[in-house]
Amino acid sequence: MSAHNEHAEHKEFIYLTPMPVRIWHWINALGIVTLCLTGIQIRFPEYVNIFGTYKAAIRLHNTAGITVSIFYAVWLAYYLIVKGNLFKLYVPNTYDIKMGIFRQVLYYFYYFFKGGQSPHHATPDDKFNPMQKVAYMGLMLALMPLVIMTGILILNVAPLRELILLMGGLKILVSAHFLIACCFFAFLFVHVYLATMGHTPLAHFKPMWDGWEEVEHH
Repeated sequence: MSAHNEHAEHKEFIYLTPMPVRIWHWINALGIVTLCLTGIQIRFPEYVNIFGTYKAAIRLHNTAGITVSIFYAVWLAYYLIVKGNLFKLYVPNTYDIKMGIFRQVLYYFYYFFKGGQSPHHATPDDKFNPMQKVAYMGLMLALMPLVIMTGILILNVAPLRELILLMGGLKILVSAHFLIACCFFAFLFVHVYLATMGHTPLAHFKPMWDGWEEVEHH
């Protein structure tokens, strides 16, 4: 038997990402990319024209924003009510804070390039490494609610005028919405790059297509 066949026979896989999460992930990804691109045209209409008219960009931006907001609520309900493990998955624990984040930083910035193994081994109940937990907690539990809230207010200026004035006015609201959106735009590039840092460049992409990830043997 060839070495290749022996290796293939000894591969192990875990079912890491259930179908509802995969469906949400790709709808959310498409929605956020659409929001970023339409947002760039809305913010810089004199330099960018991706979607034709300015009004077309606004309509698509609003549609994508409402879609992302609805699916965020679905995501929140899924992990809070159906699975009941939102905080376990997305909030760093004591070990993560004391040692895990430091070890993961060393891996990303040094040991990965020396051929080292990641100190975190994903399981269905512990999918994210300490750095991912910090990033996703900030994005999904802080920035996402803020960008949705500011978007809803901007979308309903007339009926929510008093609330907008209470928050400092439309100009401050729009600026806050734009700055938070810039964080999401930057995260897209970091997210894709870090996803290539598995034992193969596509190892972390595979679970988002079929749910299964190959177990790394150490």
